[in-house]
Amino acid sequence: MYADATLEEATLAPAVIDIEASGFGRGSYPIEVGLVLPDGDAWCSLIRPEPGWLHWDPSAEQVHGITQEALLRHGRPCREVAEQLNRRLRGLTVYTDGWAHDYSWIGRLYEAADLLPSFRLDNLFVLLDEARLAHWDATRQQVAQRLQLRRHRASADARVLQETLRQLSQQPRL
Repeated sequence: MYADATLEEATLAPAVIDIEASGFGRGSYPIEVGLVLPDGDAWCSLIRPEPGWLHWDPSAEQVHGITQEALLRHGRPCREVAEQLNRRLRGLTVYTDGWAHDYSWIGRLYEAADLLPSFRLDNLFVLLDEARLAHWDATRQQVAQRLQLRRHRASADARVLQETLRQLSQQPRL
């Protein structure tokens, strides 16, 4: 898919990715990645921080609920996570609602893994015309409420994003 694609030109359920991070800004790093494929298959993993990854924002932890201890205990090494992403997403364009942040966090993950992504990351809002984009926030809230996914975690967020795109795609052009 190309940057000028519309939702009609994309599949009705494009691959969607979401990344939780240690915070925002310089020094932040990915701590969890979650995705949902066009067929609805989902995958999620915590990411064990690299030794030099020290930035930690307690307010970000309040949002995603992932502790540093959980990352050290349950996180997978960067290379393992990057290899899994490459295997699952090979050749796909994967959409995110936080492109600027997610692009840098994916870059940081792949740099630590000494690999290159096998997929393309793009802004999901390129799939929406202005009329549908105007309904994004309200539709997303409705979808989140309907799905009742209790945790603010990467795979749950990716599911909400994908379902919001699907719901908006079913609306007639305004």
